Amino acid sequence: MLKDLINNKTFSIAIKIVAGFIVYFLLLAALVYVEKDSNQSAIRDMQNAVWYSIVTLTTVGYGDLFPATVYGRAIGYIFIFLSLGIYGLLIGQFTNLMATIQENKKLGYNGTTFEGHAVIIGWNEFGKMVLEQLIGVGKQVAIFTNNREDIDHIKDLYGTKNIFTLYGDFGSQELLKKTNIEQSSIVFVNLDNDTEKLVYILNLKKIFPNLDYVVTLDNGDLKNTFVSAGVTNTISKHEISSKLLASYMFEPDVASYSESIMSFARGDGDYDIKQLLVIPTNPYVGKAYQEVFFDLKKRFNAVLIGITKRDKYGNKRLIKNPLGELKIAPGDYVIIIMNGKAFKLLRKVFGVDEGYIRETSKNKK
Repeated sequence: MLKDLINNKTFSIAIKIVAGFIVYFLLLAALVYVEKDSNQSAIRDMQNAVWYSIVTLTTVGYGDLFPATVYGRAIGYIFIFLSLGIYGLLIGQFTNLMATIQENKKLGYNGTTFEGHAVIIGWNEFGKMVLEQLIGVGKQVAIFTNNREDIDHIKDLYGTKNIFTLYGDFGSQELLKKTNIEQSSIVFVNLDNDTEKLVYILNLKKIFPNLDYVVTLDNGDLKNTFVSAGVTNTISKHEISSKLLASYMFEPDVASYSESIMSFARGDGDYDIKQLLVIPTNPYVGKAYQEVFFDLKKRFNAVLIGITKRDKYGNKRLIKNPLGELKIAPGDYVIIIMNGKAFKLLRKVFGVDEGYIRETSKNKK
């Protein structure tokens, strides 16, 4: 919790350093107080007291200033004894403080300012494959793991440009906020088993009710349960793999094509399916779906295969290759098969990047 985060090693070291300086200045003040009325003493102000303490603590000992009173000498003895290890102690504490600050940054405790990013909770081989796809389309990703060794592994493989990593206990809501989860576009709960995922999502929904969640299921029969719990999208690993395998068995070319367009296009000639938001300045706003279909094919060799619209209640509805005079409107998402070259052109025409954009009070304005 937040109290535990505050009471950490950095805070402890900082308190020790501050306490040391407080004791140091109290000793200086006491030295000036007991020496100022002595005619034989030259330590009558703070400036000389500081000078005396420095030459004493550093064991230089010029002898130009020295306490003349009994109490002043007693304080002088304290400085002499402190000189045996005070600077080594301070240097050690400062070194520990800087090392702790660097460690906290490395573990993600300073948080991230990513917005519209994906949050992956839990790290494993499947999460790695998902991350590589997200990186391929330029998506920023925050990864929350409870394994300390994952942090170095992720940074070594992918760097830190579009990736933020956080280490800690999954149950800490305060730590989870370090991923800037409230400004994320999607949260992928990637824990070890379906029961753990369900309990975790139910708890998350209490704190972050307006976020979009996606999970993969080992047991496809639990799909309705997760949807009822508020999960936006559920995917059964076995269902996808079994469909693809069956397709390879009786229509291998279709299966090969399906697999290739499900991943991002690595080069200008590679094809994949992209989802693009229609904004008010889009040149296709107000035009019929059929007209847009033919124009995209003619100008960009891209194939429009579907559109997502919202009803009056704000619910999304995917329409696959619709017939009739369906009009393109702001807020729609168009689903297009295109290669990398076409995407570079269409990104300029549409004025947006690919992917779903979660509506917030900030981007509605």
